[in-house]
Amino acid sequence: MANKGNKKRRQFSLEEKMKVVEAVDSGKRKGDVAKEFGITPSTLSTFLKDRAKFEEKVREASVGPQRKRMRNALYDDIDKAVFAWFREIHAKNILVTGSVIRKKALNLANMLGYDNFQASVGWLNRFRDRHGIALKALCREDSDRLMNSLGIDKVNEWHAGEIIKLIADYSPDDIFNADETGVFFQLLPQHTLAAKGDHCRGGKKAKQRLTALFCCNASGTEKMRPLIVGRSANPRCLKNVRSLPCDYRANRWAWMTRDLFNEWLMQVDARMKRAERHILLLIDNCSAHSMLPRLERIRVGYLPSNCTAVLQPLNLGIIHATKVLYRSHLLKHTLLKLHSSKGPEKVDMRQAIDMIAAAWWSVKRSTVVRCWQKAGILPAELMDSDTEAAASEPEIATEQLWHSVAIATCVPNEINFQDFVTADDDLMISQELRDTEGTQVTEASENPDEAGSEEEGEAPSPQLPKITIAEALSSVQKLRQFLSTCVGVPDAVFGQLNGIDEYLMRKATHTLVDSQITDLLQTK
Repeated sequence: MANKGNKKRRQFSLEEKMKVVEAVDSGKRKGDVAKEFGITPSTLSTFLKDRAKFEEKVREASVGPQRKRMRNALYDDIDKAVFAWFREIHAKNILVTGSVIRKKALNLANMLGYDNFQASVGWLNRFRDRHGIALKALCREDSDRLMNSLGIDKVNEWHAGEIIKLIADYSPDDIFNADETGVFFQLLPQHTLAAKGDHCRGGKKAKQRLTALFCCNASGTEKMRPLIVGRSANPRCLKNVRSLPCDYRANRWAWMTRDLFNEWLMQVDARMKRAERHILLLIDNCSAHSMLPRLERIRVGYLPSNCTAVLQPLNLGIIHATKVLYRSHLLKHTLLKLHSSKGPEKVDMRQAIDMIAAAWWSVKRSTVVRCWQKAGILPAELMDSDTEAAASEPEIATEQLWHSVAIATCVPNEINFQDFVTADDDLMISQELRDTEGTQVTEASENPDEAGSEEEGEAPSPQLPKITIAEALSSVQKLRQFLSTCVGVPDAVFGQLNGIDEYLMRKATHTLVDSQITDLLQTK
């Protein structure tokens, strides 16, 4: 009796249930059918009693044939509307991605009056399971078909006409692309599922996000300093910090605005004027890129609307490669903290800025060139021979790192490293603003008293102690001593350490010289 009570209950898919019903309809004895399918007579009776429900589901094609449970979705009318749209699109042989389905679900939810519906990754997975939909990775042929749904005529027209005119007077070194992306900079692997699809329009999560603007040229020889936009003009973690590996600005939403983008444009224009260069800058037509200032050395070219997914080089892999490297830094930070006596600790905004900048500068030139070629802007014959052998992201070492952290932090099995990398791809980076809203953004960015990026209720980040030049030089010597005990240290690492040493020595000697001159003047 104990064994009978512990017997695992078997579940049958809709397809299996219909086979049982069809076997009875064919004239077989019910007892024989029950033995053939390994079910009890009571289970067979239940199948026969519910046959009308099964037939209706098959007729409506509202659930996949492999589905074992027929419980309706929480938002059943949204589910039906999305599936009807999907069937129509699929009948036209148009490919759609998971993100496209989720965006369509949000639009339909708004039309149906649901304000609280969230088309999360979890919802998408359940939707796929309910209807037996398989979302597969796109091959080259599939990408071409996907481009058809995005407007192949518009893309071809731009390739054949406007882009040729735009780039005619510029070398690849002087053709640039700029674009923004949102970053949940404190995102932990175990929170990936919750962050997926979050547009982050406000609230506490807005404190955990940044917007990063990246810009690079077509030859991959020049990447501009990133511009990072946060919420606070003076966060605690940046107190006493005078130099950053990027430019930093702030507004209450951590979004890109017209004023911030125009300020960045004017700075780039001034640099090009000093360098006596003229460049072409390709950008999309988001709200922050409208109403541009008068520029002397920058010619701006707009990418066709709704085609940036296939025409914007930064969107075709450069930003993704940057996020792969940033998330890899986060994983290393998490793993080290997990094995330290202090325990896990979230990164603060200063650490995040350092890691984002490091990731950006580490993106390979071959990756940049490849993405410009994929966009159809850079001819294939300009590719260097060594770019073809570039490693794809993520590398095996990164996957192993992910596996270690995923086990230690109990990440669900259905979440993988790519989910972690793309968790914030849907973050809003700008907003259509009216004049009054634009004024609010400007005021927010200039407010030095706004709270830092720390979560409410959490302990504030400790203020960084001031470090003297002598202490910094001593740290460099400790690094030299440590590296001397390691095997196979690359020459480039010693070179970088020498550069840091030389910079600190120059700063120390200049400080001493200035103090001696001051003492001399005072004695006189």
